[in-house]
This record gives sequence, C-alpha cells and structure tokens, in this order.
Amino acid sequence: MAPKHINLSQLAVSGTEIALRVTPKASRERLLWQEGQLRAYVTAPPEDGKANEAVRKLLARAMGVAKTQLVLIRGATARDKVFRYQP
Repeated sequence: MAPKHINLSQLAVSGTEIALRVTPKASRERLLWQEGQLRAYVTAPPEDGKANEAVRKLLARAMGVAKTQLVLIRGATARDKVFRYQP
C-alpha cells in the first residue's frame, strides 16, 4: 500500500507562514500532523543546510508549489522552523 501524502495546498496563499518541527536523519521522508503540530521527517543530515533543503522540497510538494517560493525565515539551525510562502 502506498503511503498517503498530506495535502497542504490550502496554505498556498501569499504571505502564509508555516511552522513545523523537523526530525533529520529519519528512515523515510514524510509530513505528519502530531499533537496539533506539523512535523517533517527527512532523511538528510542536519549539516550544511541539507536538512533545510529537504524540508523545503517536501513542503513544496505537499503544497503544490515550487520550492523556490518557500523562504526559510526562522530556524536555520534549529528543529523548529518557519517557512513563508512568497509566490
């Protein structure tokens, strides 16, 4: 059975800020709602911005937008991150 992908297309509104908690070096990539918070699990390590870029790509896919339209505004070196959608 294929994994069910989360649909975040309703967040694709100019200026929307998306807060999430990231877990790098996970066994597989996915987005989940847990305990009322959006969580991203990525396989990339938390070094040289690799995990941030993996989260941007995963979030963009779930929103149905280009990854260049998501800007990391807070949390470059933290697990809690905030991205802004800028079309």
